Amino acid sequence: MVKTAVFVSGGGTNLQQLLDKRGSVIKTADIALVVSSSENAYALRRAEKGGVEALVIKNETELQRALTERGIELIVLAGYMKILSADFTAKWRRRIINVHPALIPSFCGKGMYGLRVHEAALGCGVKVTGATVHFVNEIPDGGEIISQKAVAVEPNDTPETLQRRVMEQAEWVLLPEAVEKVAKEIENERSA
Repeated sequence: MVKTAVFVSGGGTNLQQLLDKRGSVIKTADIALVVSSSENAYALRRAEKGGVEALVIKNETELQRALTERGIELIVLAGYMKILSADFTAKWRRRIINVHPALIPSFCGKGMYGLRVHEAALGCGVKVTGATVHFVNEIPDGGEIISQKAVAVEPNDTPETLQRRVMEQAEWVLLPEAVEKVAKEIENERSA
């Protein structure tokens, strides 16, 4: 099993999907740790209910120490609202994945998160949006794409209704599949 940490900052709906898909979609990754940048994140309660250790860490030095002490090999950003430094991402090359609520390269980069992404998509009048899972590097939303899934934009969508549809139809499908795919790659590297 590939020891995996999930980084969160808010409600943890993507975390919940990962926890719910353990043993079905996710068979190779062991979600061993949840790290939050906020002590008020509801995701911490989700971790507790899911039987996963949860920590609040705001400093990359402490973060690196916690990951190393627990033997973490894969990091999943699931609504993590902090930008990781170039030094940190370089240490974890091809070991950090993120889900973004748009089809990269559209509506991505610094400052594009949450409802802002869906507001931008609606503001441009796109007919299709979606979600992307990608590796994380030093450029916000700039890492190699792992998978994408398109979602139709409906005529009466608001940022909130579009956000919900993208989560349900794309993020919650793609992220568990990508976690399993990358965990298998790590496991294969180990045994090579």
